[in-house]
Amino acid sequence: MKILVIGPSWVGDMMMSQSLYRTLKARYPQAIIDVMAPAWCRPLLSRMPEVNEALAMPLGHGALEIGERRRLGHSLREKRYDRAYVLPNSFKSALIPFFANVPQRTGWRGEMRYGLLNDARVLDKQAWPLMVERYVALAYDKGVMQSAKDLPQPLLWPELQVNEGEKAQTCAAFNLDASRPIIGFCPGAEFGPAKRWPHYHYATLAGRLINEGYQVVLLGSAKDKETGNDILAALTTLQQAHCRNLAGDTALEQAVILLAACKAVVTNDSGLMHVAAALNRPLIALYGPSSPDFTPPLSHQARVIRLISGYHKVRKGDAAEGYHQSLIDITPERVMDELAALLTAGKEV
Repeated sequence: MKILVIGPSWVGDMMMSQSLYRTLKARYPQAIIDVMAPAWCRPLLSRMPEVNEALAMPLGHGALEIGERRRLGHSLREKRYDRAYVLPNSFKSALIPFFANVPQRTGWRGEMRYGLLNDARVLDKQAWPLMVERYVALAYDKGVMQSAKDLPQPLLWPELQVNEGEKAQTCAAFNLDASRPIIGFCPGAEFGPAKRWPHYHYATLAGRLINEGYQVVLLGSAKDKETGNDILAALTTLQQAHCRNLAGDTALEQAVILLAACKAVVTNDSGLMHVAAALNRPLIALYGPSSPDFTPPLSHQARVIRLISGYHKVRKGDAAEGYHQSLIDITPERVMDELAALLTAGKEV
């Protein structure tokens, strides 16, 4: 069986979609799974053994461009896919499998996709509370799974593969101290500071960890560089020698490998949080207005700290520098205690 997947366009969603690929491969071991997604996804897809080929989606996230989607679909006809799974809920995302003449095109009904999908599922959000469950449900025939409770347990969570040689080589390339275990910080988050644990809390935690013999590596996009610099500036001169701000200085491929090399990771609700979870790193995930109820980190080594309930659509908090009070109220001491417990549990395994 040849399968085409139209994948998501966000890091976290792409990571969770691996659960679908793993489930399909478990059900159909001979299946060949190709995933069409933005080119930046290749470093993630290349580390998913279930994926045969990453097909670059050249169109931007919001571009309709029906003519170009028709051309892409026609170019895929020679691959003769048997099935397609469309993971985004948009109309435009269902066009390419339709133009590719894929016989069975599966996805949640979404926006006006009648005809484009001939195996459209009606989503009951109460029955499928987690995004990962909604992805995995598509691996089964329509009507077989009525709710998340019907899915075989445990779910096959995302697992990225990184080897020891890659870790050593990449750490050396960034001149990291081989004598100090690495704690990774992912202090950024999309949509502004309201989803971020304050930089001064990160700095306090970094100082304690450095004093205990760790080194701290800050990871993220170029947009997170300033936040990383704020963390560095709050450390003493001696502590700064053991804290590296690599936000914006790594390609996604390198960030994945560096996360895999970490002894543990402390992170906001972000795409890199889901990458760290898929690497099975001991993980502290800090939540404020956004909720872990829909897209939690999928790892038994993850601990979520959140002081409020429900989802709050907040782009900028009311506190100083745009932080949300619920994240300010998570103390570095609380995070340090949770982190120490995770690290101790890891030593006992």
